[in-house]
Amino acid sequence: MNFQLISCAQTTKEKSEKKVEQKGTTIKTGAENTNLYLNLLKGKNIAIVANHTSVLSVLQRAEVAPNVMGSKKVTHHLVDYLHSYNGIHVKKVFAPEHGFRGKEDAAAHVDDAIDTKTGLPILSLHGKSKKPSAKQLEGIDVVVFDIQDVGVRFYTYISTLHFVMEACAENGIQVIVLDRPNPNGHYIDGPVLEPKHSSFVGKHSVPVVYGMTIGEYAQMINGEKWLKNNVQCDLKVIPLEHYNHNSTYSLPIKPSPNLPNDKSINLYPSLGFFEGTTINAGRGTEFQFQRYGAPFFKKTNFSYTPKANDGAKYPKHKEKLCYGVDLRQAPHLSKINLSFLMDAYKRTPKTEKFFGSTFTIHAGTEKLQQQIEQGLSEQEIRKTWAKGLVNFKIIREKYLIYN
Repeated sequence: MNFQLISCAQTTKEKSEKKVEQKGTTIKTGAENTNLYLNLLKGKNIAIVANHTSVLSVLQRAEVAPNVMGSKKVTHHLVDYLHSYNGIHVKKVFAPEHGFRGKEDAAAHVDDAIDTKTGLPILSLHGKSKKPSAKQLEGIDVVVFDIQDVGVRFYTYISTLHFVMEACAENGIQVIVLDRPNPNGHYIDGPVLEPKHSSFVGKHSVPVVYGMTIGEYAQMINGEKWLKNNVQCDLKVIPLEHYNHNSTYSLPIKPSPNLPNDKSINLYPSLGFFEGTTINAGRGTEFQFQRYGAPFFKKTNFSYTPKANDGAKYPKHKEKLCYGVDLRQAPHLSKINLSFLMDAYKRTPKTEKFFGSTFTIHAGTEKLQQQIEQGLSEQEIRKTWAKGLVNFKIIREKYLIYN
C-alpha cells in the first residue's frame, strides 16, 4: 500500500528562513490547502469523515460592499464545499462520537441521518458500528478525513481514524487526512497504554498526551502496522502551513460539547482521569474540565450544582451541590498534573468507592489506580512512566511532519 505525505519540498535552510518570515503568521489547516488535494478528488466518488469542526476559509470572489465585487475569505463546511465543487462526487458522510453537528453526549449512541442541506446520507461511526462496513464503502474511491483532535489518547476521534483506515485498507480505498493543529501538541506525558487495556477509549500503546497532529498520528498507525492483520492503507496527509509543535493555537470551534474553550482543552489530559471516578469534572456546568467536586467533599468556599445541558444530559451528581476546586485561573500546563486526582482521592471519605470500572481504560493501565491507593507521590508515579515515554518518543520521531 502507498504511504505518502503531500507537501512542498523544502531544504532545511529554506525551512529555517521561512520560519523567521512566518513569525506571527496564521496557521493554515490542511483543509485550507486546497491546491494540494482538490485535483486528487476530481472525477472520484468520495466519502467524508467529518463533524462540526470540519470547516475551511477560502479566498473567493464575493460582494465586499453593496454592488461591489471583490475577493474575501469565506468560511464553508468541508462537506458543503466539496459537494458543490464541480467534478467531485460526494456520496456520503461518516460521523464520529458527538455526531455530525457535535451536540451528542459523550459515549451516546449516534443514529444515521440525512443532512438537510445537501441531502447526503450521514452514517454513524458511534452507533451500531464504529467501523465503516464493506457495503457502506461500495463505489467509494477516496475517503477524506477532517476532524479537529485535541491530542489526548482517550479522546475518541483517533480511534475513529483507526477504524476508517482499517476499513479502507481492507477494501482498497485511499484515505486522505486533512491535517489540523494539536492544541496539546507541545508536550508528551502520561502512562503508556498496555495492550490488554486497548478499547475505543484508547486503542494504541501511546501515552495519554502524545504530541502529534492527527495527520502525524495517522502516519504512525499506518507505519507501525497497528491496523488489524497488519494491513496498511493508501494514505496521504495534507499538511498544515506555519505550524510547529510549540505553536499556540486557539480552536475556532469547540471540538465537542464538554471542551468549550482553551482552558478546558489544556486541563483535559489531567482532569479526563475523573471520567473513571465518582468525581464530577464540571460536566453539567458551563465550565467543563475547569473544576472538580462532589457532594461528599467537605464544605469549601467553592461550590457548584451540575445540571443537565447540551452534551451532559446526566452529569455526575446531577442537581446536587458539589464542593470542590475551581481551576479557571490555573497556570497553563505543559505536563499532566496528577495533583488534582490525588487531592480528590484524599477528599473522598470512602476511598474504596472513588475509582469506577472505566478508570483503567482511561489510564491505560491498572498501575495508576494502585499507585494512588498505595499513597505514592506524584514524583514516584511519574518515574514509572519514564521508560515508556522514552520508547514512544523514538517511535513518534519517525512520523513527525513538523518541528
